[in-house]
Amino acid sequence: MISGNFRKAMINISEVIETNKMILEENLDVRTITMGISLLDCADSSLEKTCGNIYTKLMRLAKDLVRTGDDIGREFGIPVVNKRISITPAAIVGSACCKKPADFVKIAKTLDRAAKKLGVNFIGGYSAIVSKGMTPADELLIRSIPRAMACTERLCSSVNVGSTKTGIDMDAVRLMGDIIKETARLTKDNDSLGCAKLVVLCNAPDDNPFMAGAFHGVSEGDCVVNVGVSGPGVVNHVLKSIRGASFEVLCETIKRTAFKITRVGQLVAQEAAKRLGVPFGIIDLSLAPTPAVGDSVADILREIGLEHPGAPGTTAALALLNDQVKKGGVMASSYVGGLSGAFIPVSEDQGMIDAVDAGALTIEKLEAMTCVCSVGLDMIAIPGDTPASSIAGIIADEAAIGMVNQKTTAVRVIPVAGKKVGDTVEFGGLLGHAPVMRVSPFSCEAMVGRGGRIPAPIHSFKN
Repeated sequence: MISGNFRKAMINISEVIETNKMILEENLDVRTITMGISLLDCADSSLEKTCGNIYTKLMRLAKDLVRTGDDIGREFGIPVVNKRISITPAAIVGSACCKKPADFVKIAKTLDRAAKKLGVNFIGGYSAIVSKGMTPADELLIRSIPRAMACTERLCSSVNVGSTKTGIDMDAVRLMGDIIKETARLTKDNDSLGCAKLVVLCNAPDDNPFMAGAFHGVSEGDCVVNVGVSGPGVVNHVLKSIRGASFEVLCETIKRTAFKITRVGQLVAQEAAKRLGVPFGIIDLSLAPTPAVGDSVADILREIGLEHPGAPGTTAALALLNDQVKKGGVMASSYVGGLSGAFIPVSEDQGMIDAVDAGALTIEKLEAMTCVCSVGLDMIAIPGDTPASSIAGIIADEAAIGMVNQKTTAVRVIPVAGKKVGDTVEFGGLLGHAPVMRVSPFSCEAMVGRGGRIPAPIHSFKN
């Protein structure tokens, strides 16, 4: 008689075999295993003790993270591309000991030093949650971001400026326009790369494993493993086999494919959690593209029937894709979380780059697309002389979309120092390359300079 454990193992192995072609030929991978670690117990009135506590705890809990990810990848034949860490928002951890921005920079350097020692790709959570207002510590951390991004390599930063329940903190939005500009200036020798590791969010989830917006929310436990799976190449491949089919067939095909992809992530997440001795958190099924040919969300939109993303019908096609991905994911795992949908980062998706170069895709159309996709305006290079007020206006627009539609939205724009519309910027690796896109020349200075808070929408009152 076959035991329950052995039967379960057989099911898992059969799932891996079923997805073998996806892995070998269609760019399926586990994009990240992200260990979320609470640093609340590391806080101390002494900056030196806080930094020491942070380094010690990270080294203790994450010492086997990279090795475990590599071992699972080899044993199961599933590429595990990135191993990452997310932490409690640093503004909270440093609130008792940081009296000036330079103090937070010391915490940033500690986090970066630990990330390098552990061998993780990125560490996220150099963050502040200011959707209703800023504490003194929040503002200090935000003002430290440009210097922190300039003096670290693996640190990622995020600031949540709004939510459906609280509205939008426009003081924080205005400040972030200045912070992004200063970050671009301080990292200008590297094509303003610091801005590629900085994202401004609305309705940020506590359990997102994807950078740059990952942090370990205060509602989470002490340590947890979250896994992000990505398979735009897989979805694109299966859609080619049903070219010209009805919307019903199209939706069912995407949903079934998302189910299979999520099952791979579930297997990896459970195995990683078991080996690391920490709880399994969530699976984030996000169609996150890479610059590699055949690994593009834009290619999926073209396969649905668009000449280029940006053509009429683009928002409808993206809404369909996002919805079916989520439906397939929630059937495959009881713990789907994070963002889980389709990403549209320009620099990381060759098809999106091609659409920009063809004149089909603009920032305004991308903004419309963010109403129905996972995140927002992501990895977009803009002219270096774009005013801080215009960047703040872009952030406000995206935050409003998230607030009103009760979804996560984000802005990760790079005002590349010395670059103008039509130039191309090389970021390298997963960050890819990007054409510099046009920003409206008309001013919003008077609007973003008003100060205060945009109230929450009427449908936020549900108690």
